Amino acid sequence: QDELHRPAFPYKFKFKFDGCPNCCVASIARSDMSFIGTWKDRIRIDQDAVNKYVEKDPAYPANAGAHKGRDWGPFDIEKEVTDLCPTHCMIWDGKKLHIDDANCTRCMHCINVMPRALKIGKETGCSILVGAKAPILDGAQMGSLLVPLVPVNPDNDYEEITEVIENIWDWWMEEAKNRERLGELIMRQGFQKLLEVTGIDAIPQQVEYPRTNPHTLWKEEEVPGGFELDVKEYRKHHLR
Repeated sequence: QDELHRPAFPYKFKFKFDGCPNCCVASIARSDMSFIGTWKDRIRIDQDAVNKYVEKDPAYPANAGAHKGRDWGPFDIEKEVTDLCPTHCMIWDGKKLHIDDANCTRCMHCINVMPRALKIGKETGCSILVGAKAPILDGAQMGSLLVPLVPVNPDNDYEEITEVIENIWDWWMEEAKNRERLGELIMRQGFQKLLEVTGIDAIPQQVEYPRTNPHTLWKEEEVPGGFELDVKEYRKHHLR
């Protein structure tokens, strides 16, 4: 109760919640910690409904009828859906729609265009992003992905989520300067430090710019044999 009434925070801390990735920008633009509903398993495909969209069935208007009132021409699933997939993980073979779910980024475009044919998976949860803020000290920042998917279970008082929050609060209250938001602390001490205090493993989606200096560096104790390299021993295992 005391944390709610008079939290010993260096500055304000905002939570924002989105039910799905459709309006994710609304939560990740200015909140210190945002939660976006997502799913883990495969997108559910109703192939019969997909064909109804392709055949321009009046009962299956694209975009749930949002663009009705004008003649936009015949529905082109490749032009309007598969070619607009940001990771190009969808293929239409003329009869069936195939999705490589491992490369899906949950952008929701295909589901928005064909809502009666595509549905989110059944293994749902939420993604957690941290560090967004409006311009104060270091300029505006968008949220960075911390947890790709965490279960949302009210039966255990959302323990998986509150554990992440409390670890971040302990670090932020201890290390942040006066009026320093979480995002500014992450910029000052590094995203790797945030992963250490939360006990979360680094994932490729957290790399902002590939082939540049990574934010996650190996520690000597994490490298077998340490940083000292025996060239002769190394070459034994890497013979050409």
